[in-house]
This record gives sequence, C-alpha cells and structure tokens, in this order.
Amino acid sequence: MFKKILIANRGEIACRVIKSAKKMGISTVAVYSDADRNAEHVKMADEAVHIGAPPAAESYLVADKIIAACKQTGAEAVHPGYGFLSERASFCEALEKEGIVFIGPKVKAIEAMGDKITSKKIAAEAGVSTVPGHMGLIDDAEHAVKIAGEIGYPVMIKASAGGGGKGMRIAWNDAEAREGFERSKSEAASSFGDDRIFIEKFVEEPRHIEIQLLGDAHGNVIYLGERECSVQRRNQKVVEEAPSPFLDEKTRKAMGEQSVALAKAVDYQSAGTVEFIVDKNRNFYFLEMNTRLQVEHPVTELITGVDLVEQMIRVAYGEKLALTQKDVKLNGWAIESRLYAEDPYRNFLPSIGRLTRYRPPAEVSVGEAKVRNDTGVTEGSEISMFYDPMIAKLCTWAPDRLKAVDAMADALDRFEVEGIGHNLPFLAALMQHPRWREGRLSTGFIAEEYPEGFGPVEPDQEALHRFAQAALALSRIASERNAGISGARFSVGTGNGKDKVVRIGETAIPATITHLETGFGISLNGGDVAQVETAWQPGEQMAIVTIEGHDYAFKVQPAPGGFRMRQRGIDVKVQVFAPHVAELAALMPVKLPPDTSNLLLCPMPGLISSLLVAEGDEVQEGQALAIVEAMKMENVLKAEKRAVIKAVKAEVGQSLAVDEVIMEFEG
Repeated sequence: MFKKILIANRGEIACRVIKSAKKMGISTVAVYSDADRNAEHVKMADEAVHIGAPPAAESYLVADKIIAACKQTGAEAVHPGYGFLSERASFCEALEKEGIVFIGPKVKAIEAMGDKITSKKIAAEAGVSTVPGHMGLIDDAEHAVKIAGEIGYPVMIKASAGGGGKGMRIAWNDAEAREGFERSKSEAASSFGDDRIFIEKFVEEPRHIEIQLLGDAHGNVIYLGERECSVQRRNQKVVEEAPSPFLDEKTRKAMGEQSVALAKAVDYQSAGTVEFIVDKNRNFYFLEMNTRLQVEHPVTELITGVDLVEQMIRVAYGEKLALTQKDVKLNGWAIESRLYAEDPYRNFLPSIGRLTRYRPPAEVSVGEAKVRNDTGVTEGSEISMFYDPMIAKLCTWAPDRLKAVDAMADALDRFEVEGIGHNLPFLAALMQHPRWREGRLSTGFIAEEYPEGFGPVEPDQEALHRFAQAALALSRIASERNAGISGARFSVGTGNGKDKVVRIGETAIPATITHLETGFGISLNGGDVAQVETAWQPGEQMAIVTIEGHDYAFKVQPAPGGFRMRQRGIDVKVQVFAPHVAELAALMPVKLPPDTSNLLLCPMPGLISSLLVAEGDEVQEGQALAIVEAMKMENVLKAEKRAVIKAVKAEVGQSLAVDEVIMEFEG
C-alpha cells in the first residue's frame, strides 16, 4: 500500500480524504494557498506545502505546483477530491509522466466522460438511454437561439466541461437563450478554462438521480445503489438522499446495469457516478458521468457501509475489488444537507466573513439515528470569496426515510453558525415541508415551492405554543439568576404560579408558570399544564428544552423583554411580560426600515465584473444593470421598475460589501 499520498484539494473534501488515509495508516500531505494557511485540512495533514496566491488559477489549479509538492514530500500518489483538477486529463497525464499515481480513473475515461458531448455519444453506443439534444458545439448566441428553436423550448444550455451547477442555464425563449449562452460561456471560461457550450432538451418535472459505481483495474465494475439529488437551486444540489424515494427495484436495476455498461465501455477504474434525469413515468436519460468522487458520496457510504475513499485508494494501488454486486446491500436511509455560506433571506446570494461561532452537532448515534458532519472549518475560520460557498455536509442515517428526515431536522436545530449568512434556516424549514416529507420531488422543487425566495417561516399554532413554553422556562431561569445576583427575594419553591403574557409578533398568549419538583408546569390560554424541563443557563446560545418528554433544540439570544429564538426555520422575537406590562408593550410603535427603493445595492460581497448602463440612461423593468461575480458565479442585477440612472457609484473591478451602493435612480 502507498506510504504517503498528497491531497490536491482543500476544505471539507481534503479533510475527508485525510481521515480515510489515516485510518489506512497512510501519511498525508496537504497543499494550501495564502487564504488557507490556517485551514483545517492543513492542520490535519502530516505535512503541508504552500502552493500560491488565493485565486485557484494561481494555486489549486496549477498542476506543476502540485507535482512539485509531491516531489518535495515524496508523495507516491495524489487524491484530487472533487472540483479543481479532479477531472483534468492533462493533470492525470502529467502525474503519470512523473511516476506519480493518480487516485482516480485513467486518462481514457476522463477524456471520454469529461466532455459532455463525447460522453453522450459513447453512452448511446453503450446502450444507455440519452436526452435529445444537439451534440455539436454552439458558436455564438444566435446559433444558440437557432438550435434551441430546432430542439424546442425549454432547453438546457450547458458548459461541455462543466459541473457543480456552473455554466448551466435553462432557457424558455429566444431572449433567455441569448443571455443564457453568454452567461454560461463566461462562467465556463472562468471556472473550467473551457468555454465550449452545448444544448439539450430540458425534461420537465425531472428528478435528478445518480448511480454510484466502483471499478478496478481487473475488469470488475459494480454499482452501489442510487442517490436522489432533485432538491436543487440554480442547478446546484442542496439536499441529497439515498436511496431514492421514487425508484422501484426494476428501475434501480436497469439504471445500475446501464451505468456499469458505460463504465466498462471506457475501462473505468475508481469511484465514479453516472447521473440521470428521470421523468414522472420513471423513464431515465443519461445526463453525464462524473469521473471523480461526488460531493454527496457520504449518503451512499451510510447505507452501504463502504468507504468510497478507501476503495479509490486501493483500486489506484492495483488491488482487486473485495466486493461483488451480490455483496452490495442497501440498509436504511441517509440524508445529506449542504451547509452553504449564502444568505437565504437575500435569494441565497453568497456570503463571506469569519465564523464567529461554529458548533456542529455531535457525530453520534442518537437512538436509532446516526449523525455525521463532513466539514473543513472550525470556529474562527474565514469563509473566502475565492472558493466554493459550501462549508459542511451534515448527514443523518436512520432505519427509514421519515426517521432520517426527523433526525436531520433535530441535527440542523443543534448546528450553531454565526458570523456569516448561511442556509441553515432554509434547510431546517425544508425538513418540515409536506412535499419534501412525502418525497414528491423534482429539480424544480425549490423554484416551485419558494417562488418569491425564502423568508422566515411563520409559526403555526403548535410552534407558537412550543416557543412560548420554552421562552417561559428560559425567562423564569433568567429572572431567578438576576434575583440571585441582585440579592432580591425570588420565591422558587414548588408551586408559586405566576401569570404571564407571551408575545410572539402580533400574537399574545396568556400563560401561567409554576415550579414543579423537576422543571416547570406551564399552562397556555388556560389549558392543560405541560411539564417543561431544561438545563439552560443565561448566556448559553443553545437551549435544549424538554416539553412533555420530547427534546427540542432552540438557538437563543437575549432581546428586550425576552429572547430571539430560532428553530425549524422559524426566527422570532419572543417576549415574556407581566399582564399589565404586556398591555403597555402592545401600544409601542413599530420602527420602519429606511427606504432604499431608489438605490441598486450590492446584494452580496463580490466583484463588479460589468456595468451595463451609464448615468442618464433610461432603463426598463427587467433590464440588466450590472454583473457581480462572487464564489465563481456571475449574478446579473436587473431593474425592478422603469427608471433613469441618476448616478453610478461603483466601477468595474471594484470589490463591494453587502448593501454598498452600485447606482442611484432619479426620483
């Protein structure tokens, strides 16, 4: 077995590979840019080599620097993770010339499957069902319009070398085809150094389901079930699960066997994934093959018990697969939620900054469920504008789907992240969504269910009562603590009922709280008394509150008259008053936010890559005004109404913070 390997990547996937290597007794080498000097993967590895400036094009994407690091440290092999150089055939060739093993497939397979046009032709020849489309490259925007018209709208405009949602746009008409081509081409050039574009038919009501493969150098290829990846936003996966709640055994077998046939057609060796679009009738069509480890691989590991990273390393060393197809058994259900540095309240735009608080839930078994968190950061880590916004992958496993979903909801509630915008509230809310819980999914799920974007979830009656009960207990504990500090008398004996009013938004809930032998007895609206217990102490930002025997996790921060409390995507201010104070509080005026309707504000930290209008121009509703680039994605900012540009406050190439003014409108 290899004695030392280098991981040509960063973040959570570098940490993930290091864990398996250490388990196998293999020494590890990390590489890092200036921005990652203090990163977690650098600390975890046995050795670390600096490879350049923060932009990936000057560090992680420079093959010569990776090879030099191998020579410097004596690393015998390179695991590329995903992204960066993982599907770059030229990198694999360069390693081979230097006698360094690439922990992944051979050049032939990378070249054949890395190009989406070539891969579709090979798939068709191998008997794999494929999506109708134009197999040639698209020359320009007008050519894109012509081809889209021939295929029939809607169409998917895609980068030939793309992946991870970069360089992909859906077009429903000629105007969207033109703009989609330009944006896809630009994103593809900046993300992959390859701006070739092709077009295929967009399957409506599609599900995104993929098959995990393992192949070795001895001609053996097996499939390890499927993953459902239909919950996507802007073609980027957000939540994945294994197995799919949609497939039956017949379809699973057919997809698996076609995937194996494709892998054998290109002599595939290593872990790889064949992605399919599946329509509502379970017809499936080849989308692409990823010749690397997938981001969502943990859910497959959780239901099969197979360490995919370990298998990749063993295959690269020349070992035969220890598993046959008959050995593959799917056990239970696994869910993965991707924690992104993006603000769901600002249409999921990227966010950067320092993690002032980062406390993941414990990776433990809780009852029948298991929790796993793949991450590459710790408290105090900096989330940079130079790299992908994903900072962790939270996974849960349970014997069945709903138990895994409920375990995920609880784990998300216990995940503390402060200092940046992040999508934890959205993920937590999603776990309660009826359509998600029923498994009625498509790749349009988020767009269909959140057409106006995501906002704080409005609590229903059950949630209002849960928040009120928790707040009453916390308020009582805080009052007793304050009384103890001040030396005032505060009766804490059994009994001592106290009338209170809990205010959540516009809702006022009369309540009574009484001390019990353990915890509190709380009655709302004159109803039955519920037993509420908690070990929370003032100053703690996480409160585990037991209500009638069921544990609930709340994120808690002090607020005037009570607390800001968050759970299950609900974010509310909960105030606890004496009845006479509640009457006065209800009369207080609400402070209105400032009017910014005449300003175009930068919605995220990013770089102004293009200004499309000038001072004095009259613009129409929906007209593109500027393009902001952040975390490898281009974001087009458009006019919300007809207006005249009074002043342009920003310049091309300027880096802006959130809410900095880009331009001002007259009136």
